[in-house]
Amino acid sequence: MKFNFSNTKIKHKKQYSLCSMLLGFLLAFSLPSAYATEVISHPDNSEQLKELGNLRAIFGMRTLYWPNGEKIRLIVLPDDHPLHKQFVKEKLHIFPHQLRRTWNRLIYTGTGQAPITVNSMAEMQELINQTKNSIGYIDNGGQYE
Repeated sequence: MKFNFSNTKIKHKKQYSLCSMLLGFLLAFSLPSAYATEVISHPDNSEQLKELGNLRAIFGMRTLYWPNGEKIRLIVLPDDHPLHKQFVKEKLHIFPHQLRRTWNRLIYTGTGQAPITVNSMAEMQELINQTKNSIGYIDNGGQYE
């Protein structure tokens, strides 16, 4: 009787591939990071931020207004900045390219406005303090200062 090993190898490759993808996904979303991202907003909006709660809706531009009716102004770091990547994965539970795709769709259809992009956390903190109704994020652990 002849046994076909090639079919068994294919099954093992598929299982190995599936296991490695699952492990990568679990590692990306479940391990605690060495630093923590913190959401910050203009001082006038700190109480309203607690009421909103759903950051994914805010940063995905589905929630456009604060509870007081004022328009939310998003301030973000560049897409390739490590803190931006960490924030999107840790707080929004999606990948940065998915968030960018959502923004682009809203911008190009005319139903949304691009977030303000800054180059550093210091610039972000300064702009948030100066811009009423703004929201952004910083590194609370000091890794990117």
